[in-house]
Amino acid sequence: MINGALFKNAVISAAITLTNKKREVDELNVYPVPDGDTGTNMSMTIGKAIDELKRLPDNTPISEVASVTASALLRGARGNSGVILSLLFRGMSKGLAGLTEAGCEDFANALDLGVKAAYKAVMKPVEGTILTVSRLAAEKAKESAISTSSDVLFWQDVCDEAEKVLAQTTEMLPQLKKAGVVDAGGMGFLIIIRAMTDIFAGGNIAELTEKAERSDDSFRTAVSEYDDDITFTYCTEFMLRKNPNCPDVFMLRAYLETIGDCVVVVDDEKIIKVHVHTDNPGMALQKALDFGVFVNDPRPKIENMRIQHEEKVREAEDAQAGLTPAEPEKEFGFVAVAAGHGLSALFEDLGVDVVVKGGQTMNPSTDDLLRAILATPAKTVFVLPNNKNIIMAAEQAVKLTDRTVCVLQTRTIPQGIAAMMSFDESADLSENRINMTKAFEKISTGLITFAARDSEFEGHAIKEGEILALDNGKLSFTEKDINKAAYKLTKKLAKSGASYVTVIYGSDVTEENAEALQQLLQSKLSDKIEVMLVNGGQPVYYYIISVE
Repeated sequence: MINGALFKNAVISAAITLTNKKREVDELNVYPVPDGDTGTNMSMTIGKAIDELKRLPDNTPISEVASVTASALLRGARGNSGVILSLLFRGMSKGLAGLTEAGCEDFANALDLGVKAAYKAVMKPVEGTILTVSRLAAEKAKESAISTSSDVLFWQDVCDEAEKVLAQTTEMLPQLKKAGVVDAGGMGFLIIIRAMTDIFAGGNIAELTEKAERSDDSFRTAVSEYDDDITFTYCTEFMLRKNPNCPDVFMLRAYLETIGDCVVVVDDEKIIKVHVHTDNPGMALQKALDFGVFVNDPRPKIENMRIQHEEKVREAEDAQAGLTPAEPEKEFGFVAVAAGHGLSALFEDLGVDVVVKGGQTMNPSTDDLLRAILATPAKTVFVLPNNKNIIMAAEQAVKLTDRTVCVLQTRTIPQGIAAMMSFDESADLSENRINMTKAFEKISTGLITFAARDSEFEGHAIKEGEILALDNGKLSFTEKDINKAAYKLTKKLAKSGASYVTVIYGSDVTEENAEALQQLLQSKLSDKIEVMLVNGGQPVYYYIISVE
């Protein structure tokens, strides 16, 4: 049977192992566009569990360990792969509920629930991905639970099946076959369960490699303690009324110094007041009974200093970002995801209350979006993800708040802008949701970016650094010149009777070049089309082109 301590160590080791191998997973991404890569998103998601798991004592039941893990992953989920991973662990948590330790049948049931939770959350499940790998591994778990009672053999069977299915994903998806690689999310899942199985088999917790530690400051923070000055976890304070034959209080002070630090013991003829930092507050309280009885005013107080420190760090970060919980003072509010000073200012001008920094290559977590929602002073909050890889994380945030939250399925910045422009303050939630959705669905979006890697994709042989033109998310063509690519793509998008073209230029485009593109478009396109220019300041995309 696997107990809570073993499961805790397994998850911690899996998180560290995935971070060590995240670049290997990222490199499986066959799409040449720079994005929030799978390995990075999954490692940041599971890495969120480390600190909370480290605080749990070794005698914690496996049900609580699984619950803490699931909660941390839910809040830390980034990108679609991270959200799916969090859902797998959430389902597992439900399967392990109420258990002190778990065996093969328990884990088989837990894996099955995890897979069902993941499939239920994905609107259009695609086979040949992490979903397929986890589903068939869970089916194998059911078979193995019948044939063996050894947890190690059981998990080895699950891993072997996941590895076999992962190899088959190359044949399941044409783009994977073309590139000759396996699915990145499936690989991340396999790395996690392999690392956990190593711990179940008696192995040691993985160590963060020097290379991985240098390349990921956020993870380095996660695997370290929040504050090196905190030696003991619990600040314990209480007051006693002395017993008639109370021993010398020096004995109490001496004992407390053996189980903690920052010991203060003061007394007079009737009262003893105690302050101590310790990992064992129960032992401190038990020993105190040799000297007196607890008084009711003030009552004994035990506070977790690590959690207090974490909350202070988060409060400081929120205050710096202007994110402090707000009372709902108005009927409707808005949260939008965008990167770039110009885009942030544009959304704020349109009425967005909180702009979450993020987008391509930097997917905000569920917790980032949740904090933004809570910082919005409105009863009903519309969330505009503006990126297809952020929608699932936004939808998970809905479940963590008592506010009414409506996640609009905006996949691009122009769609988010169109949605905001169609908002009607006099309409209700349902009417606005319908009208805003209709508005953004009419928008065509063009993107000009660069190839992050060599690739062969959708019939295009692409070299790293080439200019890519994306037509509503699909690769249209490659070019050598940025402005030429932008002109060709805009001309293609505007063929079907456009009235407005908005060109949003990024941080790597000069104002001079952007104005030259605007003049070219205005002279070459129909006289009926108005071309507007906006300094978005966004990274990754040289130009974001909106056509309506």
